[in-house]
Amino acid sequence: MDTLLGLLVVLAVIGVVVTVAGRRKQARELERRTSELEPVKKLAFEDITALGEQLQELDLDLTGHELDAGTNADYQRALDAYEAAKTAGDRITEPEHIKHVTEILEDGRYAIACVRARVAGEALPTRRPPCFFDPRHGLSVADVPYTPPGGTQRDVPACTLDAQRVRAGAEPDIRQVMVGSQRVPYWQGGRAYQPYAMGYFGASGPMEWMFMGMLFSGGFDALGGLAEGIGDGLGGIGEGIGDLFDGFDF
Repeated sequence: MDTLLGLLVVLAVIGVVVTVAGRRKQARELERRTSELEPVKKLAFEDITALGEQLQELDLDLTGHELDAGTNADYQRALDAYEAAKTAGDRITEPEHIKHVTEILEDGRYAIACVRARVAGEALPTRRPPCFFDPRHGLSVADVPYTPPGGTQRDVPACTLDAQRVRAGAEPDIRQVMVGSQRVPYWQGGRAYQPYAMGYFGASGPMEWMFMGMLFSGGFDALGGLAEGIGDGLGGIGEGIGDLFDGFDF
């Protein structure tokens, strides 16, 4: 009987420890996700603002032009994209939601490019991904070979100005984000920036290597996150055991 009772006590202790560790891990995960969300959410709203400014410039450029049905349709599509992006931005509660915002923004910028082409009497632009170096630059015009410091050369989509810079051996105009006290390219910002980029570029092209540790330094975030998760789990169990036995008087 004593042996059975002892076994039941041990099982009960294990159950409590696992529960405490699980709750601690959940709390840490929530705190981590919240801290990751804020900077990338700010980035998305900066992109929404940039689209609004591009629409204002377009509105001024269209003054005095009579728009045909196709141009009006593309213009309305761009306006709708701006409003939809603002609505989706207000509903962001986790990094994955940002993918929907940047998908909308990408479509809005393409609609603006279509309006400009129609007004100029040119053919509609080819649907290409935005500029890799900063999606706010709009549609890319070509793929250019780019080698980041300490990385491997890859072909990336670039806008006209950045394509010229890269071909001339100059530094492109790269979108920078804050990570701690450092400013780094947005693709080195961490895993929370992956949905942001996927909305613009999809799951292929630059996304095949961008956040997978195959090109840029800092790309081992996924492995780091795995190790951190294992460490958190073990640490949580240890803390749970410590908290449990703190309540016993030996």
